[in-house]
Amino acid sequence: MAKENQTASLPEFLLLGFSDLRALQGPLFWLVLLVYLVTLLGNTVIIFLTQASPALHSPMYFFLRHLSVVELLYTTDIVPRTLADLASPNPRAISFQGCAAQMHVFIVLGISECCLLTVMAYDRYAAICQPLYYSTLMSQRACVTMVGTSWLMGVITATTHSSLIFTLPFPSHPVVPHFLCDILPVLRLASAGKHRSEVSVMTATVVFIMVPFSLIVTSYARILSAILAMTSTQSRRKVFSTCSSHLLVVTLFFGTASMTYIRPQAGSSVTTDRILSLFYTVITPMLNPIIYTLRNKEVTGALQHVVKRHVPSP
Repeated sequence: MAKENQTASLPEFLLLGFSDLRALQGPLFWLVLLVYLVTLLGNTVIIFLTQASPALHSPMYFFLRHLSVVELLYTTDIVPRTLADLASPNPRAISFQGCAAQMHVFIVLGISECCLLTVMAYDRYAAICQPLYYSTLMSQRACVTMVGTSWLMGVITATTHSSLIFTLPFPSHPVVPHFLCDILPVLRLASAGKHRSEVSVMTATVVFIMVPFSLIVTSYARILSAILAMTSTQSRRKVFSTCSSHLLVVTLFFGTASMTYIRPQAGSSVTTDRILSLFYTVITPMLNPIIYTLRNKEVTGALQHVVKRHVPSP
C-alpha cells in the first residue's frame, strides 16, 4: 500500500519549453519540423547506402552507419515531444516516469555518440598511421566489440545517472525551464542530496566528454604528423579529405556539449541553455549526414550509383 501511495504521489514535471516566446513558437515549430524531416531522410540514406553499397563495407562506414542510427533515435527521443509543445499555446506537463525515460534514452545515445566518434578517430589513425596492421586492428570482431562497448557505456552511465537523479526529492509541482528533461535543469530542481548527483554529473562529463575529446585530439595530432611527412601533395589531399568530415562533426558535437555541460552555472542563462540544446539535439543530427555526403567522394559516388540504378534516365 505504501508503494502504491508513493507511486501515486510522484510529481509531474511542467516543461516550459518556448512558452515565453509566444511569437516565435509558430516559426520554431515549422523550422524544427523541417529539420527533423531532413534528419530522418539524411540518416536513413546513410544507413541504406552503407548497408547496400559494397564500396562502403569498410570499418569507417560501419561506424558511420551506427552513428546515423544513434542520430535517428536521438532526435526521435526529443523532437516529437518538442513539436507537440510548440503547437500548444500553454506549457505541457510530462509524467515523472516519462521525464526519467526521456533523460535515460537521451544519456544513452549521447554517451554512445561520444564513444562512436572516438572509435571513428581511432579508425582513421589506424588506417593512416598503422596501415600494415589495419586489417588486424580493425577486424570485424574488433569493430563489433567497439560498437557494443559504446552502447554498453551509454546504458551504464544513463542507468547510474537516472538512478541518482530520480531518487532525489522534488517539489510537488516542479517546473523545468527547458524543452526536454535534460540533466542539469532537472537536477537543479531537487531539494536535497543534489551535491552527490552534481559530483556524479561532472565526473561523467570529464570522463565522457573531455577524455574522448582528448583521445580524438591525440589521434589527429598523429595523423597530422603523418600527413606532413608525406611527400606527395595528392596523397596529403586524399588523406585529409577522409578525415575532414569526421573532424567537422566532432567539432560540432563536442563544442556544443562542452559549452552546455562544462561552462560555469553562474555564466549560464535559460535562453542560452535552450539555444545550445536545440543546436545539438536538433541541428547537429541534421548536419552530420549532409557533411558526410557532400564532403566524402565515396558516399557521393555510392549515392549517384544507387540513383542511376533505380531512377531511369530521361
